[in-house]
Amino acid sequence: MNILLSGGTGFAGKSITKLLTDKGHEVFILTRSTNKQSRPHVTYVKWLTDGAAPEKELPKIDAVINLAGESINNGRWSDEQKKKIYDSRMEATDEILRLIRSFEDTPSVLVNASAIGIYPPSETKIYTESAHERGSDFLAETVIDWEHKAKLAEDEGVRVVCARFGIILGKDDGALPNIVLPYKLMAGGTVGSGRQWLSWVHHEDVARAVWHAIEDETLEGPVNVTAPNPMKMKDFGKTVGSVLNRPHWMPVPGFALKIALGDKSALVLEGNKVLPKVLEEHGFSFKYPLLHDALKEIYDK
Repeated sequence: MNILLSGGTGFAGKSITKLLTDKGHEVFILTRSTNKQSRPHVTYVKWLTDGAAPEKELPKIDAVINLAGESINNGRWSDEQKKKIYDSRMEATDEILRLIRSFEDTPSVLVNASAIGIYPPSETKIYTESAHERGSDFLAETVIDWEHKAKLAEDEGVRVVCARFGIILGKDDGALPNIVLPYKLMAGGTVGSGRQWLSWVHHEDVARAVWHAIEDETLEGPVNVTAPNPMKMKDFGKTVGSVLNRPHWMPVPGFALKIALGDKSALVLEGNKVLPKVLEEHGFSFKYPLLHDALKEIYDK
C-alpha cells in the first residue's frame, strides 16, 4: 500500500513508520523540513511551506494517517502555546482534507489522531467509545474540534477513524521520561492524590492499532487506543519504581505541579479510566496489555 503520513517524524509517527515499512508498505511523510533524506520505503514530501504542492509529487494513495500538530508535551501551556497546539492541528487537517479532495483516486481511509482528553476527568467513571460525556477544558475542546474537522473527509467517501490515544509510553519521548526522572534521582513518589487514573498504551501497540484501523474496513468513528488495564497514578508510580528498582516514597503535591506547569498540570493531576472496547470487539490483541510488561520492554533494552 501507499500510505500518506503527516506527523511522521514525531514520537508516534516514528513507531508507525517502522511498523508500516517492516510490512513492506510505502510511506510518504509530509514534512516542512528541507533536509530530510528519503530511504527505502520512506519518501519525504514537503508541505505547508511556500510553493509546496505535495499532490503533484504523490502517487495513488491508499490510506492517510494524520498525526500532525504541536506536541502537548512541549513547554508550559501559555496562551501562545495553547494557540499553537490548537492552530497546528486545524491547519494540518485542513491541508489533509485539501489533498484528499485533490486526488483523482480517493484514499479508502483516514486515521486521524485524537486523544482521550475528550472525556472529562473522573475517579469513578469508565469511558468507552459510546460515552457521550465531553470535557470542557482546553484539551477537550481542541480534540472535539479536531475530530469534527477530520470527519469532513466522510463527505468525499473516505472512511474516518479518530484514534483517541491515551498516554503513549516510550523511553525517550512523550510523558514517560518526565514521570520516570524523579525515580532515577531516587526521589519518585505519588503525584497529586494518586487516585487519578492514567490510561496508558505502549508505543508499539499504538502503531499496531493504527494499522488495524487501516486494515479493518468495518472500523470507523472514535476508537480508544489505550491498554485494557489502566492504572491509578499511585499504582503506576509503584510499578515504575519496581521495574527500575527505585524507591517510591517522595510524594509530589498537586499545588507544586500547578505552580510549575500551570494548566498543563492537568495531564498528570487529572485523569480518566478509558477502555479500548471497539478495538477489542474488532479482534485487536494488545502486545503489552499490562503496565509491568510494557515498562520492562522499554527499560530492559
